[in-house]
Amino acid sequence: MGFGESTDVRPCFARLPVLSAAAAMAVLLTAFSDRYGYHRDELYFRMLHPAWGYVDQPPLAPLLARTFSSLVDSAWAIRIPATLAAVGSVVLVALITREVGGGRLAQALAAWGYAFAAMPLLMGHELLTSTLDLPVWPAVLLFVIRAQLRGQPRWWLAAGAVVGVSMYNKLLIAVLLLALAAGILLAGPRRLLYSRWVLAAVLLALLIGSPNLIYQATHSWPQLTVGRALADHNGGQTRILMWPMLLILLGPPLVPIWLAGLVAVLRRPEWRPIRFIGAAFPVLLVLVFVMGSQFYYPFGLLAVLYAIGLVPTVEWLRRGATGEPVGTARRNWVVAGLAVNGVVSLLIGLPVIPLSALGNTPVPGINQAARDTVGWPRYVDEVDRVYAALPAGDRANAVIVASNYGEAGALARYGRRLPAVYSGQNALYEQARPPAEATVAIVVGGQFRSVQRLFARCQVQARLDDQVGVDNEEQRRPIAVCRDPADGWSAAWPHFHHLD
Repeated sequence: MGFGESTDVRPCFARLPVLSAAAAMAVLLTAFSDRYGYHRDELYFRMLHPAWGYVDQPPLAPLLARTFSSLVDSAWAIRIPATLAAVGSVVLVALITREVGGGRLAQALAAWGYAFAAMPLLMGHELLTSTLDLPVWPAVLLFVIRAQLRGQPRWWLAAGAVVGVSMYNKLLIAVLLLALAAGILLAGPRRLLYSRWVLAAVLLALLIGSPNLIYQATHSWPQLTVGRALADHNGGQTRILMWPMLLILLGPPLVPIWLAGLVAVLRRPEWRPIRFIGAAFPVLLVLVFVMGSQFYYPFGLLAVLYAIGLVPTVEWLRRGATGEPVGTARRNWVVAGLAVNGVVSLLIGLPVIPLSALGNTPVPGINQAARDTVGWPRYVDEVDRVYAALPAGDRANAVIVASNYGEAGALARYGRRLPAVYSGQNALYEQARPPAEATVAIVVGGQFRSVQRLFARCQVQARLDDQVGVDNEEQRRPIAVCRDPADGWSAAWPHFHHLD
């Protein structure tokens, strides 16, 4: 059978409510896309030279950042791909609901609930690698569900193609594939593990993703090294946070829906061919716990369980546990829950609160991405003042060394009158290092304490201050003027290197 054939009848695609939700999300993301400022990762991406890969990631996100910033060098322009990825994921989630039998109401609730949930709004606001992954896991699982429920195994090839393309953004898809393989072993059908269609899909994914895989293999798998560094840096916190964050990724009012999806996909006879998706979820949680990298890694599968959960949820709304018709009260409660969740998610995930008031709210403590977008132009102005105060001879031989890639990216973006900027973090360490003739270094950020011994003398001249009271990674960090690296830059530069 081909892709377009079907062995049974699916509900019609609820075009109006689904596309309306996607359009509403697009309007909101666009309206707020230029508030606060760049995210530190966006500043980093636009600074990277085009390459097949980097020590910390594949090439797609930096390539998009450089491309869009070359057209219009503004935060709203660099975030166009992020908006498209988030909006696309809304449609995919609704299509999954349709694929498992969800009608117009189920699809509408899937689209509107997901579009205004916490993580889709938060990730859709900024161009991050996790943003570009938003449509990937739902797309892979949509095609897997089609292959299994329609009896059309050729859809596995579509899943394989998406996996291959996704390797140019992140290799995290491998964690989903491991979880699905384990789910198949646990719940069946085990014949999938040696199905020619599944094997062909794996080969197709490897073929499409081979340039990035070759880069990784020929550079000693640097992303694994960075993953270990991330786990060493925040593994303990991630392993604790990931459990309560399961309740927050989509929002607490949506938890009963994705739990209903998990239970239903494991128990319903008609969904037996995709039972392994439910069995994969606890496996995924164990894998993320062991990895200890980022607490949001289970989100893609969680979104799919939410999409599936709308089918039993709508059945409960219409018939109740006894099968008897019920009134509109339940539907009103569900709609109200989604609405409240949307409002709270909007306040947390998007820069709605005025910047001057942000530091007095709990939002920066909840949403790290929000505090990572604050203060960059002011930080650069402070560095500029330190540089301008140097004697003319020192300015001619000065460089700037930033402790992290966010600071480096901000200095490169806003520091028009500043000298060359360098950083030892991640890919920037290999991209460039200070020239031998540089005798003065303005060292910015927290790394100053560990590297001041490398210079003949250092003096702190100022401290970074965003002036709005947001406590981010840069706040109150020193700006120091250091002179004469003791053994030259060739000996000093490796001490600036760090992966995190």
